Amino acid sequence: MFERVLIANRGEIACRVIRTCRRLGIRSIAVYSEADRDAQHVRLADEAWPIGGARPSDSYLRIDAILDAAKKSGAQAIHPGYGFLSENTAFSRACQDAGIVFIGPDPESIEAMGSKSAAKTLMAKHDVPLVPGYGGDNQDNAFLAEQAHAIGYPLIIKPSAGGGGKGMQIVRSDAEFPEALATAQRVALAAFGDASMLLERYVEHPRHIEFQIFGDRHGHVIHLGERECSAQRRYQKVLEETPSPFLTPERRKAMGEAAVAAARAVNYVGAGTVEFIVGPQGDFHFMEMNTRLQVEHPVTELTHGIDLVEWQLRVADGEPLPLTQDGVVSHGHAIEVRLYAEDPEQNFLPGSGKLQALRLPAPSRHVRLDGGVAQGDTVTIFYDPMIAKLIVWDEDRAQALERLREALAECEIEGPKSNIAFLERLVRHPAVTEARIDTGYLDRHLDEFVAGGSEPGVRTLFAAAAAALLDDEARVAADAADPHSPWASADAWRVGHAGRRVVAFTRGAARFEIDAHGHSGDYRLRLGDSTCEVRGARLDDASLNARFDDEAERFNLRADARRVLLHDAAGRRWRLDRAPAYAWESKDTAGGSQVVAPMPGRIVLVKAGPGDSVEEGQELLVMEAMKMELALKAPRAGTIEHVSAAQGDFVEADVVLVRFAS
Repeated sequence: MFERVLIANRGEIACRVIRTCRRLGIRSIAVYSEADRDAQHVRLADEAWPIGGARPSDSYLRIDAILDAAKKSGAQAIHPGYGFLSENTAFSRACQDAGIVFIGPDPESIEAMGSKSAAKTLMAKHDVPLVPGYGGDNQDNAFLAEQAHAIGYPLIIKPSAGGGGKGMQIVRSDAEFPEALATAQRVALAAFGDASMLLERYVEHPRHIEFQIFGDRHGHVIHLGERECSAQRRYQKVLEETPSPFLTPERRKAMGEAAVAAARAVNYVGAGTVEFIVGPQGDFHFMEMNTRLQVEHPVTELTHGIDLVEWQLRVADGEPLPLTQDGVVSHGHAIEVRLYAEDPEQNFLPGSGKLQALRLPAPSRHVRLDGGVAQGDTVTIFYDPMIAKLIVWDEDRAQALERLREALAECEIEGPKSNIAFLERLVRHPAVTEARIDTGYLDRHLDEFVAGGSEPGVRTLFAAAAAALLDDEARVAADAADPHSPWASADAWRVGHAGRRVVAFTRGAARFEIDAHGHSGDYRLRLGDSTCEVRGARLDDASLNARFDDEAERFNLRADARRVLLHDAAGRRWRLDRAPAYAWESKDTAGGSQVVAPMPGRIVLVKAGPGDSVEEGQELLVMEAMKMELALKAPRAGTIEHVSAAQGDFVEADVVLVRFAS
């Protein structure tokens, strides 16, 4: 086995590989950019080497810098993780030429599957089912338009060299095709350095099911079952699970055999994933092969009782696979979701900033956490804003979903906004619980998963108020020198009249004021015309128990001087920020006279200029930030007075980009 392994990656996957290396007695070597000097993977590794600037192109995508670090550190092998250089033929070949083992497939295998069009041609020769389409070398726009018309609509445009859904566009008519093609080409060129496109007939309401395959240098190739990844938003996976609730044993066998055939077609060695589009009737078609470990690999590990990174290391060292196909056994059900710094209520705008608080459930045989940050770390603008992967396992799907709900309820992130509330709605939605979701469901029904302008119910607000009152009383008593002094009471008692307190909460632009009388868990509460008698309220670190008008109820809840975080009876998450009781000014954040940069990023397209008359919602600029494109639109109809950014400019957050005439 290797003695020294360099991990050419960062964040969660680097930490994941380091943990396995440590268990196997392998010295782990990290690399880091200027932005990652204090990152968790740097702290966790046995040693770490700098490789350049904050941007990926200046560090994690620099083959020369990584190989230099590997040589200087004495690394015998390099694990590429996923993303960055993990599927880069030149990097794999450069490792080979330098006499350093690349922990992944041979360059020829990566090359064969690196182009979607070439991969499909190869798959056709090995009788792997394909979707009708075009993937040839002629990339003339007019010719592609002719091919699109011949294939028929609906149709999907895919970057040939890409992955992860970047640049993909669904087109439903000839009229839509030119603009969709231009968008796909622009994104592909920026993300992959290659604007060539692949056209495919779009399968309506498809499922996305992938198979984990593994090969060794002794001619063995097996699959380790499937992962269903149909819950997606804009082609990005949101929830992954295994086994798929859709597959029958017969369908699973046929797809597994097709996945192994695809791997054998390129003499595959190491971990890989064969992805299929599956129609509503069960017909399946090869989509692509990822020649690396996948982000969602933990669900396969939990159901099969294996460590895929350990398998990667052993196979790269020349050992045979530890199992044959007949020896592969799956038990139970596993589900993964990813916690991101993003704002679902603002079109999932990626966030950045310091993690002021990060509370996650305790790991157990049912709950696994794979992360690359800790409380106090900063989510930077330069990389993917993932905070942690939350993976659960149980004996069956229903129990696994319940485990996931419980685990999500324990999560809290303070600092940048997060997608936790969105994930909680997702795992309770009938389309997920009844296993009838397809890859486009979330995009078609996004309003069902995002809170938007909804407000908490009166009972929820009364519970939050009771918790806030109890917390206030406990803090005053704790700070008092004499707990029996009347000054140690927070009940607002005054001579001659009953004590009255006002508990004020804000949620976005909304404000809620609850009048309260009473103390020590017994309160009379009023909100507008609604009243409630609260009796026997008791607060601990994770819950509130009380009788509300003689109806006993328990809330999952945490309270402090800044906020109350709770889940209502339907499992919906609410964060209510504490506010001064008697001083409040509503702020109109909608503006309407200007467009500002929502976060740091690069302007890739300017679509309007001074003097232009625009409509509300019209796209004015396109901005690239945190590995995605953001369309900046007109907040109202009007005339543009000034545009302060040009194509290619890097802008900071909150900078005014477009100003409207008065």
